[in-house]
Amino acid sequence: MAGVRVAVVTGGNKGVGLAVVRAMCKQFKGDVYLTARNPKLGEEAVKALNSEGLSPLFHQLDINDLTSIRALRDFLKEKYGGLDVLINNAGIAFKAADTTPFGIQAKVILRTNFFGTRDVCNELLPLIKPNGRVVNVSSIFSHTSLSKCSPKLQERFRSDTITEDELVRLMEKFVEDAKNGVHQERGWPNFAYGVSKIGVTVLSKIQARELKKTSKGDGILLNACCPGWVRTDMAGPNATKSPDEGALTPVYLALLPDSADSPHGELVSEKKVVTW
Repeated sequence: MAGVRVAVVTGGNKGVGLAVVRAMCKQFKGDVYLTARNPKLGEEAVKALNSEGLSPLFHQLDINDLTSIRALRDFLKEKYGGLDVLINNAGIAFKAADTTPFGIQAKVILRTNFFGTRDVCNELLPLIKPNGRVVNVSSIFSHTSLSKCSPKLQERFRSDTITEDELVRLMEKFVEDAKNGVHQERGWPNFAYGVSKIGVTVLSKIQARELKKTSKGDGILLNACCPGWVRTDMAGPNATKSPDEGALTPVYLALLPDSADSPHGELVSEKKVVTW
């Protein structure tokens, strides 16, 4: 299907992800893939959007499963010869009242939010076409959690020279420190979700920097974003935004015009760059 543009949204069967798929179906000129770990839930979400007159397509994707990620990669490569827009929305969080030990929460949350997102990027970024757009859905909690890290950790996370390998080691160190119950004395905040999103924001900065070093990076813009406090299963019913309102910034970044050269490598909230 040469010439047909294609966008992929991870974690697209509910919440912000579903709202992003809805908006992309209305605004993106090309095929839009809603992906979900559970095919039944994904197909039900597609049918719900069909009833609104929209035509998303479905592909299974579990971002914690490399085989699943590579199946999507191979499908996109064979059918479209690449990928135009990737929106990494899939993520998890524990409820505040959850009694699961913090060390286990840290391991589970980072496995999906950071390591799973990184695996998707490692497999799919090489497919991004010229003038492609990549949006990693982070959180403003990445920014607030950064301020609660030790000065040494803040310095590393703000560094313009931090490498992906170093970031991975830091995320692994947090999981280990959380498991051993020493994360706070080692300079980490007591908030695994926030640390996972620090990882996503910094990873986005590293990826954007690396793209600039290659000719492939010409025209590709990659950013992290905060959708805001959205009424979802994750955030609860008291949040201030609807899912469709939460989709505004991710979709704005996904649809930046070909002529745009910024933002790139930024954390964006309410369509504005947040100083990291």
